[in-house]
Formats: sequence, C-alpha cells, structure tokens
Amino acid sequence: MTCLLCASTADLVQVTLEPRRTPADEAMLCDACRSHLEGASLREAAAFAFLRDTIWSTDEVTQALSWRMLTRHAGEAWATELLEQVWLDEALASWAAAGLAAAAAGDEALMVRDSNGTPLVEGDAVTLIKDLEVKGAGFTAKRGTLVKSIHLTDDAGMVEGRVNGIAIVLKTQFLKKA
Repeated sequence: MTCLLCASTADLVQVTLEPRRTPADEAMLCDACRSHLEGASLREAAAFAFLRDTIWSTDEVTQALSWRMLTRHAGEAWATELLEQVWLDEALASWAAAGLAAAAAGDEALMVRDSNGTPLVEGDAVTLIKDLEVKGAGFTAKRGTLVKSIHLTDDAGMVEGRVNGIAIVLKTQFLKKA
C-alpha cells in the first residue's frame, strides 16, 4: 500500500473524501498529505513536486485531491502555473471545489477566537479583560486573572476554565490569549 498522491508507504490512513459521491470515494494517504489537505501549513514547495504528475491522473479521486492541494496554495507561483494548465470536467471540478469549501466552512465553524480575534486552542492560557461576577460561587473574577489550560466547548463563544479552583464557563468576548 502506498499514498495515493506521493507514493509514500509511511503512516498510511484511509481518508473519505467529502462530500461523498459514491461509496468508493476513499483514498489511502500518508500522514503528511492528509494533514496538508486538512489545513496544515505548506512545507517546502519541492516536497509537493509529485502534484505535477498526479493532477494528470485518469483517476477522479486522485485528480480531485491534487486539485484541492494545488488550490490551497494558489498564491505560490508553481501551484498557480499548474492550475492554469489543468482542465477538469464540470462535475469533477464542482465536486473538488465542494470538498474544499466544506473543509473551509468546517474549520471556520469550529474556530474559537478571543476578544481580539486570536484563535484559541485546547489547553491555551487566557487572561480576563473585565471583572466577571461568578454567579453561584459568590466571588468576582478580577480583570487580569490568568486562566490556564482552557477547555473548548461545542459553542465557539464559550470556553471552560478554572478560576479560584472552581470550574466555570467563560465567554470568549471577555478573554484574550495570554
């Protein structure tokens, strides 16, 4: 077994292409290609030279994945040049674009940001920017209080943290990343 894109044999994982058209819309990818498709930053451009070959594949899954990787880096001269040379039929192009749009919408929907718009991730430390009355606990969390190791919730506007040893839910509009 090898990665559908780069032919690597290390750290392979089966990936389902979204949105799914058929039950066969799956591919074996190495961890590097998978993480790049899911939004990891670009390594050196030379590492993706294989896209010059895979974009011309007769396999639609390979073409769609290659197009998505190239589109993510359309600002790079090598990727833009290759995208200008490629023509995908209308159905394949719309499926490839839909998958890219769905991934971007999913990333944005899950993005938790502080009051300044800085992204927050699990385990970050934040500082309160306003005195907050903690109802039911009988104290006020003072401005400037450091909350370590926050926990993200299902709501992008809320995080969980411990203040004075008590677990509380905090609105992100009153936090800044420490």
